[in-house]
Amino acid sequence: MNKLRILSLTFLTVASAAIISACGDSKSQGWEYARNMYDPIAYNPDQPNKNFSNQQTAQLPPDGTTPVGYDRVVEEYPNTLEGYNAAGASLTNPVPRTPASLKEGKALYKNMCAHCHGATGNGDGSVVTVGKFPPPPSYSTGNSSRGGAMSALTDGKIFHTITYGVNLMGPHRTQLSPTERWKIVMYVHELQKAQ
Repeated sequence: MNKLRILSLTFLTVASAAIISACGDSKSQGWEYARNMYDPIAYNPDQPNKNFSNQQTAQLPPDGTTPVGYDRVVEEYPNTLEGYNAAGASLTNPVPRTPASLKEGKALYKNMCAHCHGATGNGDGSVVTVGKFPPPPSYSTGNSSRGGAMSALTDGKIFHTITYGVNLMGPHRTQLSPTERWKIVMYVHELQKAQ
């Protein structure tokens, strides 16, 4: 009987404390646990900062750094005929030619290019066969709209075209990383030789 009284008294004490604490100020948010998790210790980017000589929190990156996902080709070779020709003259594929990278280039081509250019690069993709769009030139026998044979396109010219697009072909720099574009360039060279 004594244990029952102790348990009842304990329960009543806890229940009373809960009720009394709930009847406090209705605007109070209660106790805060680990207040430093709510108040940031770090400086905001636009806040003055005494740790730097120019008193700015947001600092410029060091010279020569490349932000994640940044594509230097966009800066160095603009979307002009001069940029296209300069890319064709000076850019070469930095991706090593291996069976794995060629296989990945083929898969990327199939997913991103074959619907217009066709599986073999003859300009007979599924979008063209519907009849709503003119066919792109064949990689092996066609002529480029910018001049010259498609089979003679260099790494840089193909990369520039994938990056910026040309005529009805839209730019693919936001859908494909530079490495993926270079792998497609590698596979397009295979299609240029195929016929």
